[in-house]
Amino acid sequence: MLGPQRFRFLGREGELTDRFSWNDSGKPKLWLYNLHYFDDLRALDCARRATWHRDLIERWITENPPARGNGWEPYPISLRIVNWVAWALAGNDLSPAARDSLAAQARALCGSLEYHLLGNHLLANAKALVFVGCYFSGEEAERWLRTGLRLLKQEWREQILGDGGHFELSPMYHATLLEDVLDLVQLAQLFPEALGAEAVEWPKLAERMLDWLGAMSHPDGEIAFFNDAAFGIARTYGELADYASALGLPRTGDAGLAGRLGESGYVRLASGPWVAIFDAAEVGPSYLPGHAHADTLSLEVSFGNHRLITNSGTSSYAEGAIRSEERSTSAHATVEIDSEDSSEVWAGFRVGRRARPFERLASAIGDVQSASASHDGYRWLPGRPVHHRSVTVSASSLVVRDRVTGDEAHSLIGRFPLHPLVGNVARNEHGWIVELPDKRALRVSVSGGSELVLSEGYFAPGFGQRILRPVLAWRYTGRLPIEIETRFES
Repeated sequence: MLGPQRFRFLGREGELTDRFSWNDSGKPKLWLYNLHYFDDLRALDCARRATWHRDLIERWITENPPARGNGWEPYPISLRIVNWVAWALAGNDLSPAARDSLAAQARALCGSLEYHLLGNHLLANAKALVFVGCYFSGEEAERWLRTGLRLLKQEWREQILGDGGHFELSPMYHATLLEDVLDLVQLAQLFPEALGAEAVEWPKLAERMLDWLGAMSHPDGEIAFFNDAAFGIARTYGELADYASALGLPRTGDAGLAGRLGESGYVRLASGPWVAIFDAAEVGPSYLPGHAHADTLSLEVSFGNHRLITNSGTSSYAEGAIRSEERSTSAHATVEIDSEDSSEVWAGFRVGRRARPFERLASAIGDVQSASASHDGYRWLPGRPVHHRSVTVSASSLVVRDRVTGDEAHSLIGRFPLHPLVGNVARNEHGWIVELPDKRALRVSVSGGSELVLSEGYFAPGFGQRILRPVLAWRYTGRLPIEIETRFES
């Protein structure tokens, strides 16, 4: 919140000039959703803007009559309920009109729970009902509370996997939901009589989810980009670990997925200065793949504190060419066959035919850690090609072996998109010399009879941001099978 009526969301600024601005058709729907969330009530230094917040709450009530506009859709209702209640619990007074509105919003939410979307949306609905059910008293509040607690218990069992990962397999959404769990742990400390018995398992759930997020974060402290992911939407691992510590939860620091595959299908490999995060995961739950990218068997790599290889990230949810490109196989560090996507991502949040990983293995022997997997996302093509990939890190190198089996002739390209801060990239006899931001150089060599290509692509670190970056690639056209080895050495 930049001023009493000026906001910056998703890299774009805008003014709340009149009552029509809440539903301005000239702005992206996700931007308008953010306007209705009231997240600034809990942002950094929020107490300094308490007067702005109080005025904005009253303005929202006046300019957003019940059941009209973006603000009365169940997801923004859910986030706004939590933010208003948290603002009140932090020592701010909600006016009688605001309390009446809060109750009206809870009633509207109860009649429009997002069973049609499920996933993180339904969890957000449940959290809101628990918050508002604790804030108010009486029979209606008890019903809200019971409904919210029932949904939380049901959906956490469904959505949080054995290794602590959220089943939509987006580190960004996982971090958002982890903060939700921590908020509920804190709420239980404030309302022990209402939540004590229900909340016994919540701290353990938060610990598991925190370990998973740590494993899916790079040494720079930010998340890896698998499926829909961007910086600046969810809090970082470090921020959430600090929040957990403030609530009395232990900070283990255990990477969790190191050298092994968990139920989510991701594995973190670390040795010396190398960290690689390898995607041997499903695209998401079979009935909810909307945030999936065609990124099966992709990887992200850091060398020291510098990101080296990165997937596309997400700059937009608007249906169109950019959204399609950022979800495509070609925008990720994996192998593309015949210019097709490994999973059929289409529209803004749809997936048709999808890759299924199999033969997933992970091991750690001394300072050498390895993971391997195969996927069948291209078996529909002539000759039924299958992509097999292994990734091995040691103190001195990262080695990626790609084997594509099958029959017939095909066109293959294996891409390694580099982070934009990587410096000069120069060709040599066997591959490239890549200069890191600290001027250290890495040697990249490719063997297996492929043609080497240096091109450009885009990296989307946040919504509304697209940055050009170099892409290392090998290309092969011919009959299968073929095996290509790409070696990065310090």
